[in-house]
Amino acid sequence: MSIIRDNLVVMDDLFWFDSGIGRPLVLLHGGFLDHRMWDRQFPSLTAKYRVIAPDARGHGRSANATGPFRPVDDVAGLLRRLDIGPAVLVGVSMGAGTAVDTALEYPELVSGVVVSGAGTSEPYFSDPWTTRTTAAWYAAMAAGDLDACVEAFTQFAAGPHRSLDEVDPEVADHLRDMTRGTLSKHSSGEPSPILPVRDPWERVAAIEVPVLAINGGIDSPDHIGMAERLVRTVGNGRAASVDGTAHYPNLERPDEFNEILEGFLEAV
Repeated sequence: MSIIRDNLVVMDDLFWFDSGIGRPLVLLHGGFLDHRMWDRQFPSLTAKYRVIAPDARGHGRSANATGPFRPVDDVAGLLRRLDIGPAVLVGVSMGAGTAVDTALEYPELVSGVVVSGAGTSEPYFSDPWTTRTTAAWYAAMAAGDLDACVEAFTQFAAGPHRSLDEVDPEVADHLRDMTRGTLSKHSSGEPSPILPVRDPWERVAAIEVPVLAINGGIDSPDHIGMAERLVRTVGNGRAASVDGTAHYPNLERPDEFNEILEGFLEAV
């Protein structure tokens, strides 16, 4: 059963934004967020493309998983359900990993990949600020302290070179609202149902479509480094930067992010 209202679609247990006409463009949100993280991209992109922005399973208004699953299979299933593709996939953080996974597992469905704040679905962290912030977030989750968990996770919006008070309050509150909504769907200690894709870093050199990394200029070295490693490894990759932004450049400086993204889309 599907319900369509104001460009929002609910079908079975998944929810997505669907608007515009033209070449398909899929926007994949970061972890613990939802499709609304792309609100500042929708107006310009839907004027030129058919934009699909799902809430990942267990996030936003999509249902929680009832068993083990792979996010990449949900993306591929959605594209096939809608009978569209190949599509350009744009992802931030967790969504970037899913975009790369889709190019690996379902190359026939992908015409280009844009990542921000990640390289594959297999992240690694060594920077002191990143490991410290991640540890605080995990500790709050383990304690079941929703407020502390939301605040710790939102620190990624600031990055290692700013305090959260220096981030646009509207952006920070938008992130908090999405994070709280998703975390409220889950319980402390709940095991992750997500199944990994096999050896993504060992396989990314086989990606043949163009790949662009749009990094926040003051994001953590780990996040920037993973994205830059990806574009160095694929056959057709390049990186751009949005100065003065951290993990969510599309929210902090949408005009600059959109200009870089649309330049890539016109060239693909």
